[in-house]
Amino acid sequence: MSKPIVEHGGSTPPVAQSRWRTFWNSGGFWKAALMTLGYLALFQGLTGLLSLVVGDVVDADNPFDDPLSALLTIGAGPIVGSIVVVLFARSIGWLPRPLFGRQPVRGRGWMWAAPVFVLLPIVTHALGTDYGRYGAGVVVAVLVAGLFVGFSEEVVTRGLGVALLRRGGYREQAVMLLSSILFGLMHLSNLLSGQEIDTVGPVVLYAVGFGICMYLSLRITGSLVWPILLHAFTDPTTILASGGIDQQVANTANTWLVIASIGTIAYVLLAVVATFVVRGHARGRADADEPERFDAPEKGAPASA
Repeated sequence: MSKPIVEHGGSTPPVAQSRWRTFWNSGGFWKAALMTLGYLALFQGLTGLLSLVVGDVVDADNPFDDPLSALLTIGAGPIVGSIVVVLFARSIGWLPRPLFGRQPVRGRGWMWAAPVFVLLPIVTHALGTDYGRYGAGVVVAVLVAGLFVGFSEEVVTRGLGVALLRRGGYREQAVMLLSSILFGLMHLSNLLSGQEIDTVGPVVLYAVGFGICMYLSLRITGSLVWPILLHAFTDPTTILASGGIDQQVANTANTWLVIASIGTIAYVLLAVVATFVVRGHARGRADADEPERFDAPEKGAPASA
């Protein structure tokens, strides 16, 4: 049996928890997968309902024609997703901690390469974008939508997913890989919007690599805030540079966009290396101020949940 989790630091006595909270606090991979699947189901269902309400506002042929159309095209789903994850996190008592608590496992110096490599395409995409294609309001709308993309997806995967895996007793190598795979598989939902598998497949693989770099950024900065911000600027700057959602940036005449492509390749390669070298064990903790669950396993196998 797992020992009770003290939610607010070692000096606070254990508090009675509902069965709902107890279920999620014990963690485990299958619960992380269940949470991700539940999020996607609600996300898709509520987004579908929302599209019926705002469908006349969005210009499907030219979604970047006006700010409201751009905001809803990119941000309608993530706005709904952000509401869903906040309500879920509050229901299990994980806001503000452990989601926004200090990381229980410190990063290594080499992990700074992840936020640096991710930041490089953000900056160069921003510098290489042809802003003449958009109005100022559209650019602002895309950036605002990106904040909701970063918040919803990072809280689900690097927040809730990582915490559930750590409380399930997984070592950090497995935490990184499993949470990143779940993040990649989330993008299979693009098939429901009519995208072809030859478009979605590479996006899923790229998302796994990107997820690993977000995990490394989480470890080295010690806070979920920084992966959220990095993610929040990655998507909109890529969209503005390419002119579409999940489109390749292929303007080889633009030096800034060539550098951005190099940066993207660099952090995907870093993700491959990280797969083999990441170490650490949170000992059943979801944030640094929690006491260790001493019954957590010492090896790579998960604790029983």
